[in-house]
Amino acid sequence: MGVRIDKWLWAARFFKTRSLAHAAVESGKVLIAGFRPKPARDVALGDMVEVRNEGGHYVVQVTGLAEKRGSAEIARSLYAETAQSIAAREAERAKRIQFAEPAIDIFARPTKRDRRSLARFTGKP
Repeated sequence: MGVRIDKWLWAARFFKTRSLAHAAVESGKVLIAGFRPKPARDVALGDMVEVRNEGGHYVVQVTGLAEKRGSAEIARSLYAETAQSIAAREAERAKRIQFAEPAIDIFARPTKRDRRSLARFTGKP
């Protein structure tokens, strides 16, 4: 007996809402054993699940089943992340920290000062 993959992803706190989990499964951002499932597919203990969300790319093994969303401690007990997945996410995080986007602090139309600093950075006059 298993749990629908969209319910499990929501209960394991990979997505904030079940509809976001459903949309992610339909769009191919979730794989079970390397295959693209439908949202109604059941996930069972021991399945390998790959999840891409705004937090990164996770490769996890299912260690528990839940249909309802609980606390964060319960959610963490539903899966075990692989060592390669943890290392890859840490490497990506370090890369983002080291190579920050130069215009990340600009939220609106650039000021004259912002344009000049961007021009200095890109080498354009």
